[in-house]
Amino acid sequence: MTDLTKTFEYLHQLLAWRLSLLVNPANSSLNRPTPPLYEAAADAPFAQFLVQTQPNEEELVYLSMALVPHLQPSFFDELIGEYAPNRGELPEFGGVRGTNHRGLLPTGETVLFVLAGTSLTQRQRLLPLFSSDHPFAYHKMLTLGEVPVGEPRLSGRLILDPEYVELFTTGHVSTPALSPGFPAQHLRTELAWSDLVLPPGTLAQIRDLENWVHHNETLRGEWGLGARLKPGYRALFYGPPGTGKTMTASLLGKHTSRDVFRIDLSLVVSKYIGETEKNLGGLFDKAQSKNWILFFDEADALFSKRTDTRDAHDRYANQEVAFLLQKIEEFDGLVILASNLKSNLDPAFARRFQAMIHFPMPTAAERLALWQKTLPPNVPLAADVALETLAARYELSGAAILNIVQFVALRALARQAQLLTLEDVMDGIRLEYQKEGKLL
Repeated sequence: MTDLTKTFEYLHQLLAWRLSLLVNPANSSLNRPTPPLYEAAADAPFAQFLVQTQPNEEELVYLSMALVPHLQPSFFDELIGEYAPNRGELPEFGGVRGTNHRGLLPTGETVLFVLAGTSLTQRQRLLPLFSSDHPFAYHKMLTLGEVPVGEPRLSGRLILDPEYVELFTTGHVSTPALSPGFPAQHLRTELAWSDLVLPPGTLAQIRDLENWVHHNETLRGEWGLGARLKPGYRALFYGPPGTGKTMTASLLGKHTSRDVFRIDLSLVVSKYIGETEKNLGGLFDKAQSKNWILFFDEADALFSKRTDTRDAHDRYANQEVAFLLQKIEEFDGLVILASNLKSNLDPAFARRFQAMIHFPMPTAAERLALWQKTLPPNVPLAADVALETLAARYELSGAAILNIVQFVALRALARQAQLLTLEDVMDGIRLEYQKEGKLL
């Protein structure tokens, strides 16, 4: 891409100029290269970013130096070999070797050397570039790697967030996949709001969540409530299994153009002290400023009531809950917790929810609507299948009705029949009742 080509050419000229001064101070008369001009274009994602964010020269160099090893692994080694072949390890230059990467990786010391040379005054002036308050670090975009205790912090290598590497080099960012490092699964749905069958009161509260997603920035900015309101929005979905909590979260994402991630608590909760907090911290850090919706399904496993402190296990469990409270309150997006029973959750969480939305078992009328929406439209029912009777007589959740319809449809396909029979429907209902320990 032309934006990266001219960026790396400028960086090459700047490093060559600085190394020339190091090798021979008489070269001080050489003109320092100036940054290129950028214009936003569809095929130039790096230029688009620069035009939008308007970094200064120091920030441009810092960012470019973190990016270049991902495309030109030998960039720094070739420069040193060309302009300072007899200077040994060049401690002024900084840099480290990676485990797998064979080229030199730049560090904070490398950035200072390129921008300030050996000038102590100029180096001190540039230190805020690496502060945790700088936008690069604050938004987890560009940071310094950890260093052993006692070693200078700026000897940490430059770490550019992989999502920005992908954005700058390909023009798009892939959806994160479920993994131990990212314990969340992307939720998608092909359904629409019209497929959701819920009581009017529940639907109204869901519309309120949708309103927050659409208008939060205006509320905090133009309407001036940003200083008074905490960031983000927290909602509790509670009710029996199969009543539409996950489907609602997916639809919220679909109709607000937000990615929804369901947190896999089996990958979050750890028996090792401190690991649960580490996993949660990494998840929230990655989600920050992404406009994601985080959906904690079966949240009781992690958000349950804190216990009296009787031993070390209780103390660490309570610390996990306290840490989670903190991360949820700091998160700037929508967090949804789903639970079968509202009473299972710690009261400290309840006070922090802006919305607590009940998903009850469907009424007879709602069950009839679910049967009608779920049955395949092109396959007829046997004459003795009365949906009104089924809906009135058998208390089933939406998920259970879906399971029954799938069961009946597969039975019909196995018989090569184009008819859904009452016998199969009753067998499906019987199986769902058995799952719940009920008799038909």
